[in-house]
Amino acid sequence: MKRIAVYCGSASPADPRYLELAAEVGRTLADREISVVYGGGRLGLMGAVADAALAAGGEVIGVIPEALVNSEVAHRGCTELHVVSGMHERKLAFTNLSDGFLTIPGGVGTMDELWEAVSWAQLGYHAKPVGLLNAFGFYDHLLAFNRHMVEVGFIRPAHQGIIIAETELDLLLTRMAAHEPHTPIFAMKASDL
Repeated sequence: MKRIAVYCGSASPADPRYLELAAEVGRTLADREISVVYGGGRLGLMGAVADAALAAGGEVIGVIPEALVNSEVAHRGCTELHVVSGMHERKLAFTNLSDGFLTIPGGVGTMDELWEAVSWAQLGYHAKPVGLLNAFGFYDHLLAFNRHMVEVGFIRPAHQGIIIAETELDLLLTRMAAHEPHTPIFAMKASDL
């Protein structure tokens, strides 16, 4: 993996562990010579990932909608800053520019990005690893809900492993690098669905 899209919050929670985690992600990716593709913001966890990666000598590619640039939240120090018209174009750029997806704690926008990466993998729009860093148990309930969808039958057995979840960053990156694509829905026959 040469480039990873990092999905995370633009907020700065009161608990300092979240910003520290974001900085660790940025530094670690830069140390591994993996470029960061992210939302292009300078605030919150997004800014912490970018700043740490840049400080460690890494490449940081921001993708930000024009409306957020106009709100002055763009990170002007990125190696590259792509300004797009809206959120759909932003998420498409994340997919086109990256070799995988890494989600760390965040809010509604982060969830939107994660689930789109999962959905697109399930369908077959991409065959890239979708990693979830479950630091501090932040995603325990999300992972339980994902298991529930599998148990009920809304996620097919072939797709139950799309989300690669770990609590430790190094292990998660190792598993993402070893990712084996699954059979997407587009390659299945109607009788398999």
